[in-house]
Amino acid sequence: MTASFLGEDYLEVRDLTVDFDGFKAIKGVDVTFLEGRLHFLIGPNGAGKTTLVDALTGLSEGTGTAQFRGRNLLMMKAHKIVREGIGRTFQTATVFEQLSVLQNLDIAAGLHRKSLGLLLPRRKVPESVEQALETIGLSKLAHRPAGILAHGQKQWLEVGMLLVQDAKVMFLDETVAGMSAEEREETGDLLKRIVADRTIVVIEHDMAFMRAYADFVTVMHAGQVLAEGTVAEIQADPKVQEVYLGTTAEVGADG
Repeated sequence: MTASFLGEDYLEVRDLTVDFDGFKAIKGVDVTFLEGRLHFLIGPNGAGKTTLVDALTGLSEGTGTAQFRGRNLLMMKAHKIVREGIGRTFQTATVFEQLSVLQNLDIAAGLHRKSLGLLLPRRKVPESVEQALETIGLSKLAHRPAGILAHGQKQWLEVGMLLVQDAKVMFLDETVAGMSAEEREETGDLLKRIVADRTIVVIEHDMAFMRAYADFVTVMHAGQVLAEGTVAEIQADPKVQEVYLGTTAEVGADG
């Protein structure tokens, strides 16, 4: 994807450091996530990928700057970061399993409603929820409990919940882990459909999925950025081959 297709929004991270009692899990990371680009974050286990996202979403404390629309996310609490349009998913889907797909989306959409509005009966399904249902391909399952969904469908529901929150930056943590080949392809196609006016960052160990869908890749190692570039550039990088692609690319969980 060339720069001409990219939007104006971006999240610019500079000198990000995360220190756990003297252990630097993230060491002065610089990275920029651009609107309109599927940005994959890869690296061996323990590289710092999830810790980086934790810092940007308020779950871990970090120093440095993470500028989004004039605000430094590192100075904000997690709930305020969400209200700024930053959303994430986790390796294990966190949906309300006893509630319907529709109710899950409606609760997520309520993020931007005043508390009084949450108590009033809803006369019709909000348009944003209808659109999200169609986008994630779950319209026919709208009134089914989220708990009965297949693994991949739960992940799509989580993406839908970010859509109705109007998340402009989405961090997706190993979203295709455990999916069938068909589900992975449908997930990649979904991300391609929604990325145009938002920033999507995918933490991933599935290298086939990365090769098929990544516009840009950042490789992390030992809490630092090892390399960045297109898929072709990353695969050709000797440093990346040495510490990652040649050994652990196809396996692993948390990073």
